[in-house]
Amino acid sequence: MFCTSPAQTQTGRLKLMNEEEPSSARCSSFANTRIIGFYSGAEPDHRGRYLHEIQEWPDDQLEAVHDFLQWLYLLPEPSGFNAAAPILNRESMQEFRKRPELQQNLRVSFLRMMKFYGLEVDFAEQIKVTRTRYFGAKATVWVSPGNHNHLRIMRILRCLNCLGLEAEARAFFECLSEIYESEQSQPRPAISTETILYWRRAVGDVVC
Repeated sequence: MFCTSPAQTQTGRLKLMNEEEPSSARCSSFANTRIIGFYSGAEPDHRGRYLHEIQEWPDDQLEAVHDFLQWLYLLPEPSGFNAAAPILNRESMQEFRKRPELQQNLRVSFLRMMKFYGLEVDFAEQIKVTRTRYFGAKATVWVSPGNHNHLRIMRILRCLNCLGLEAEARAFFECLSEIYESEQSQPRPAISTETILYWRRAVGDVVC
């Protein structure tokens, strides 16, 4: 039987802590490198796809593929759908907020999904998102009860909020609120009260 003194135990704990901290820092740095590399256009995602390629996909591909959105719209928590997607950390959030080219690339991602949803963005004095004349056709893909795009939208809203595009997030939410209100006259509304509450929290209540 081997015994250790309190001093040896404490020394072991300190050694373990000192070993873990650099490892944690390395993981954080690696995540930041992947995020910035992808959003600057220099590096691909886990499947070898570059940002500009995904932004140019047709609508049917955006709807059918499910492991790209976690790269386009990053969050501080791991994804339950795509374990290979990087996780936002404080360093990467600060990087986005101080580099206009990263915010512009995120804005392009936002505009692409607005087109997918049949919406358009007016960048006048106050940003406004409105329905296009093609909205009826586009809405068949996502304006339906329990649609998976409702979760996508929540992710988009929160990501925009985390990475400095708060005005775009608010404008998008205001448009979604109008769509929600128009659905309430239907026998079975396509957007539930629970969904609009989640969207509202993603814009206003959740701190990154």
